[in-house]
Formats: sequence, C-alpha cells, structure tokens
Amino acid sequence: MILIADSGSTKTEWRLIGKKPISNNTCITKGINPFYQTSDEIFQTLKEEYTLNNVKPQEIHFYGAGCANEEKNSIVKKALSDYFEIHSITIDSDLTGAARSLCKNNEGIACILGTGSNSCHYDGKNITANVSPLGFIIGDEGSGAVLGKKLLGDILKNQLPQSIIELFFNEYQTDRAEILDHIYKKKFPNRYLAQYTRFLSKYIHIKELEDIVIDSFEEFINRNILQYPHVKQLKINFTGSIAHHFKPQLKKALLKYELTFGTLSQAPMDGLVAYHNQSK
Repeated sequence: MILIADSGSTKTEWRLIGKKPISNNTCITKGINPFYQTSDEIFQTLKEEYTLNNVKPQEIHFYGAGCANEEKNSIVKKALSDYFEIHSITIDSDLTGAARSLCKNNEGIACILGTGSNSCHYDGKNITANVSPLGFIIGDEGSGAVLGKKLLGDILKNQLPQSIIELFFNEYQTDRAEILDHIYKKKFPNRYLAQYTRFLSKYIHIKELEDIVIDSFEEFINRNILQYPHVKQLKINFTGSIAHHFKPQLKKALLKYELTFGTLSQAPMDGLVAYHNQSK
C-alpha cells in the first residue's frame, strides 16, 4: 500500500493506492510546510486531521512546498515517521510532484500556480533547471499570495477606482489595521493574502482587476519561464488553483509571448497516482 501526499502551504491531499481499489482512500489536511512548521506541529496536524487510519501504508511519497533541502525534508520525515511508524518515506519538492504529474516521462516546462508559484525544466526523468521562486515577499510571481498582495496594496494605496475599493471593504468588512496585523504579525501571511484571489475571480470582468492578474502572470513568464532553454519549442504545463481559476488570463499572457499552452490541472494528485501506478 502506497500513500501519496501532495502538500502546498494551504492544504495537503493524501491518497492511498494499492493493487486493488480502496474505498475512502483520500483525505485533506492543512498545508504542511517545514519553513513555517516544526516536526511536532506537523505531527499534531496529522493527529487532528488525518482520517485514513484504517489502512497502514507500507511506503509514503510526500511532495511538499518548502521541501527544498535535506534539513527541511528531515523535519517532515520525522513527523511522518513518528505518526505512521514506518521508515520507507521519500520526501520530494512539490515541484518534482508537479513535473511528474504534468509531464510523466516527457520533456516540458512544469509550473505551479497556487498559494505560491514555481517552475522548472523537466527532461522526462529529472528537473534539469529551476529558477528559484524566492517566496512571496521577493518572488512567487503569479501566485495567490502575490495576487492578494498586489490587490491589497492597490486598495490601501488608492490605486484602484473608489468603486472597487468600496466594493472590497463592503464584501470583507475589514480595515487597514486588521489587514496589516494579519500580514505582519500572524502566521501564514501567504495563506491570508491568497484568500483575496476569490475577490479577483468574482469580479474578473472588471478590467482593473483582470489587469492585476494578467500583469502578474506576465511577470511570472518574464522572470521565470523565459529563462529556460528552447522554451518556445516546449509545452508550458500548469497545476494549481490559481492556474485553474484564471485559465483565460493565463492563456492570454502565454499567447503574448508566443508560448505553447500544454496541460493544466487544478491539483497534481491524479497525475501523481498515474505516475506511481506506471512506476510500480
């Protein structure tokens, strides 16, 4: 029995796969990110939210945001080992998961546009090049956190029409002080910022709001995708909630740079199941 986990900063999807179909084989927990959490905190999340305890896996493949080096990977591995009491645990980045899910054994560009963003050149087996995403403060172009940051910055600095600003505050019943408190004093400011993409999605027909989305996607293309070799001969593939919900704007941005739109999935899990099934 194999347990696959796909984890972003907002949520983690867990899926059990075996030789025979399994009923009740999926659950969702909070996001797991070793940049923000200790092993004990991750263990506590599993204890409170993981619900597939009726079947014990023999091996675990965990793909996660923040799993960027051995030090961070060991934080996640310890929590999983303590909770599941097994040692066959492989920790990989969420980017590796995205590449395997989207490209399988084919060469291509794999991109994540969710709460955070990332991208890579994948040769069909391995990631051969990666422009560091750098996080939402100085990078993560096109991500939910950055879209939320741009929206809030434009609202609080009066860069949008007053009608949009009033619409925002009527909808969320918040104020400047509360917004700044969440961003600068509370945990997971990236999750907080990303929630405001719902406002962008709901009112995407308003040009000024669509421009925020398209401009951020163009930044993602310029600062990330265009740095990979022979990129115009490859398909550009995407996974993540932002790519899914803003597909028309993403296509428009790619078309401007004469790039080929490839596969898009809201989440990598189905592709990861297919990848691991064919790798058995």
